[in-house]
Amino acid sequence: MRRPQRPSPGPDAPEPVPVRGNLPAELNAFVGRDGELAEFQALLGRSRLLTVAGVAGVGKTRFVTRVATLMEKRYCDGVWLAELSAVHDPDLLEHALVDALGLTDHTGRPPRAVLVEHCAERRLLLVIDGFEQLTDACAGLVRELLRRAPGLQVLAAGRRPLRVDGELTFPLAPMTDDDALELFARRAAAVRPGFRLTEEERETARELCRRLDCIPLALELAAGRLRALTMEQVLHRLDDRFRLLTGGSPSALPRHQTLRTAIGWSHELCAPEQRLLWSRLSVFAGQFDLEAVEYICSGAGLPADSVLDVLEELLTQSVVLREDSAVGSRYRLLDTVREYGAEWLRATGDAERLRRRHRDWYLGLATWCELDWFSPRQAEAAARIDSELPNLRRAMECSMESPDEVHLAQYLAGTLWFYWAGCGRLSEGRHWLDHVLEEETPYDHSRLKALWVLGYVAVLQGDPVGAVSALQECREEGERSGDATAVAYAVHRTGCLSIVTDDPVRAEELLREALGRYREIGELNSNVLMAQVELGMAVAFRGDLDGAASICEEVREICEDHGERWTLAYALYVLGYAALRTGLTGRARRMLGESLSIAHAFHDLLGTVLSLELLALITVAEGDAAEAAALQGAADRIWPSVGLPLFGSAHYGRPRAECEERARAELGDARYDAERLSGRRLDASAAVARALRAGADPGEDRESATGTDGTTAVEEEPGAGSSGGTRRPAASRTTGRGGPELD
Repeated sequence: MRRPQRPSPGPDAPEPVPVRGNLPAELNAFVGRDGELAEFQALLGRSRLLTVAGVAGVGKTRFVTRVATLMEKRYCDGVWLAELSAVHDPDLLEHALVDALGLTDHTGRPPRAVLVEHCAERRLLLVIDGFEQLTDACAGLVRELLRRAPGLQVLAAGRRPLRVDGELTFPLAPMTDDDALELFARRAAAVRPGFRLTEEERETARELCRRLDCIPLALELAAGRLRALTMEQVLHRLDDRFRLLTGGSPSALPRHQTLRTAIGWSHELCAPEQRLLWSRLSVFAGQFDLEAVEYICSGAGLPADSVLDVLEELLTQSVVLREDSAVGSRYRLLDTVREYGAEWLRATGDAERLRRRHRDWYLGLATWCELDWFSPRQAEAAARIDSELPNLRRAMECSMESPDEVHLAQYLAGTLWFYWAGCGRLSEGRHWLDHVLEEETPYDHSRLKALWVLGYVAVLQGDPVGAVSALQECREEGERSGDATAVAYAVHRTGCLSIVTDDPVRAEELLREALGRYREIGELNSNVLMAQVELGMAVAFRGDLDGAASICEEVREICEDHGERWTLAYALYVLGYAALRTGLTGRARRMLGESLSIAHAFHDLLGTVLSLELLALITVAEGDAAEAAALQGAADRIWPSVGLPLFGSAHYGRPRAECEERARAELGDARYDAERLSGRRLDASAAVARALRAGADPGEDRESATGTDGTTAVEEEPGAGSSGGTRRPAASRTTGRGGPELD
């Protein structure tokens, strides 16, 4: 599944550009099928659901992707591809589509509701590929989306139709003889530069294409062999394979037999170490990288230092595909090729060992990314986890299969707290945390960590009941077992809950306690700094703006020392709030503009919308009531994906109420409502770009600004006031715990 690439956060990042889709770039030329493309495009006006069905390897994915690319301009809200082949749990289907559409939702709403709401008001094309293992669940979801979203059109590609009312099925046949010959020749030229079909060779090539039933995947595999064999040798060996394998299941379709024969023939021609690597690669879900292959797949019969050479051979034979991504070169197997390799892996009796080795690698990866989250590599850690999510899901599923290993699933779900909370994945995080905690396990560190992370996610989703339940259990069991780290985190997140439920006195008490506990155990990471930020917010809500600024200036220094950006955004939010409340609107705008840029780059909707709300108040204070109303409208559109607007909090809600009161007074009710409605039409990226432009004058370095009470103040650096006794936490780079000991 391809999620839209997000920009890496940085202080000088350009204005966000709205994302209009996630179709992959074509790595080689699309060949033939002109008549089928024209026929299919004509059908787009007759149905809102079209399914391309056909045998494995016939080119369904490439065909629908080509159609979607040709029709892209018809859909003002974009064309989005959801690749579902790596998703096997029906409960994850909706999360997978949310991910494919690049949506973020911090609430506790079911992801189906998020999908329906997003699609209901948009004109977009959704391309669903590889749904066979989820046909019933996929059909139900597509049926509801089409019923509730009149501007939605769906293209599906699979081996069978979805059987949804109104569906048009387009059977995709193998290529024509001429198209197959052209495809074979082009792919052969790619592996053997200078390759040209002579007149004598054309008939041999045509015979080869016919033998392979003109199935594109089979042709690509055969073309890959021309690096080492002549065309006559390829045809001769293929003839041998057909004669050898004619005893297959009589119930199988001939073209299924043909493709299986072609794959089996390609497998037969591989050297023993190539076959071994092929089978071991089948443990991956979706994409994978070289480091993972070298660790997971090396071993008996395949030394680690030979893995790269063997992988390169599989690449040249089109068994493995290479794709470039934001995190470097990645590889993947086509589904049919993976299935074939998985059968061989099971036959070797080595499947369980490889699955556990796969699981252990991704446990380690998550652990290192958690460490990197508190470093200048924070954005890279987020991108890495984003690209590895299918494999991380598979690792959790693997651990849940054995009662003795459930604690590893709990460890993994808890370790990914930074991804769930920091990168807009609260809904899926809640799914996994609830799931891994369903099993009764001892209250070891892994379970306790999953509990406090669940409490944290519940707080952010606006679920105080779920948060209190998880955090109280974590604290009680942490105290009983002597796990000081778990207790500190439980106290911290309970303090966070007190802020959003309008009890800043209790919040300050709990957060100071948590910070004291963190100092005692030598903890310093993004969570610890966030506790300081939340303390600053509680102090600000109690009226001590200088104290709040002092606390968050300290956080800003530590973030800059460690290259931490995500917590920095929230520290800047509090600093902007304090500056705004003391009349320093120029300083407040600079702080909040940077906070907004960072939060949006991390896809953190909560940080994004909080900054938008304060920037709206600054904008009306600067004299542009219409723009302020539009920014409030943009925030209105985002809040349903975050939760109860401003948490239902009187403290957080006061700036919004002030902004609305001032803007209504200046514009009148009718114009205010119209401007706010116009802002609701902006998506998050457009809203962020507009907020960053609002009130900006590149040539002006403001030294003073009109305060929210109409007075003028000279800007000073805050922080001269008391810090309220807050000390900088001990300078430890610890994140809580290392990974579990693995066999």
